[in-house]
Order: sequence, then C-alpha cells, then structure tokens
Amino acid sequence: MNFIKDIKDDGIGFQLAPMIDIVFLLLVFFMVTNVYHNMEMALDITVPKAATSGNQKRLPGEIIINISKDGIFSVNQKILSIDELAQVLMKVSRLYEGQPVIIRGDSHAYHKHIIQVLDVCSQSGIWNISFATVKEYEE
Repeated sequence: MNFIKDIKDDGIGFQLAPMIDIVFLLLVFFMVTNVYHNMEMALDITVPKAATSGNQKRLPGEIIINISKDGIFSVNQKILSIDELAQVLMKVSRLYEGQPVIIRGDSHAYHKHIIQVLDVCSQSGIWNISFATVKEYEE
C-alpha cells in the first residue's frame, strides 16, 4: 500500500487583489482628507487663543468663513465680497434650516469685519454660529 500521495509544494501564495484594494482605499482616504483640510484652513489666518477653547465635535455640512487680517472674506478658498457672502448664506439658510457656521477670524482682524459677518448671518436667518479659537497653553 502506498500512502504517500503526490503533493505539489506550491507554497503559500500572496493575494494581490486584496492588497491593491487596501492601497486604493488608503489613497482615497488621504485624498479626501487633504481636500477637506485645505478647504477649511487658510494658511494666512492665525485664530486667537482662548483659555477655555476645546475640541468641538464637527457637524456635517458646516460652513467655515475665513476672515483675514485685511478684511478679506473667503469660503471654501473662494474670496467673496460681503454682498456675495450674504447671497451664499441666504441660499444656504433657505435650503438647510439650522445650518452651522464657524467664523475663523484672524487674531489681528478688525472687529468691524467680524461684526459684518455676524450681521449677514443674522439677516440670512443663521443662528448656529461659533468662533474658531486655539487652546492657550500655560508655560
């Protein structure tokens, strides 16, 4: 009796298809993360420091209004005048009730520019407004 069977030693193969899927998913994840990060962060804006600043949970679809120290308003890296900003916020408030807005004002921006944005938000019916700050660290 011959109990030894012909066994081919193919070895364990490397599954290439799942590896390609994982690499593409990681690529898509980093691309989407980079796009959203660039849309909300203007590099020339330094938000003010606050002792009580904390990490807030982000809400989906929130609008981030950047105000530079020169009084330039931008939303999604698009520079807008105060009238164009009013039109955008009016459209958004009609479509989405309770739309959250974050105001990222530069720490050296004039107070009048921030008040202009608050007036436009009020005229548009937007009440869910917050200000971006950075936690102040004790040395």
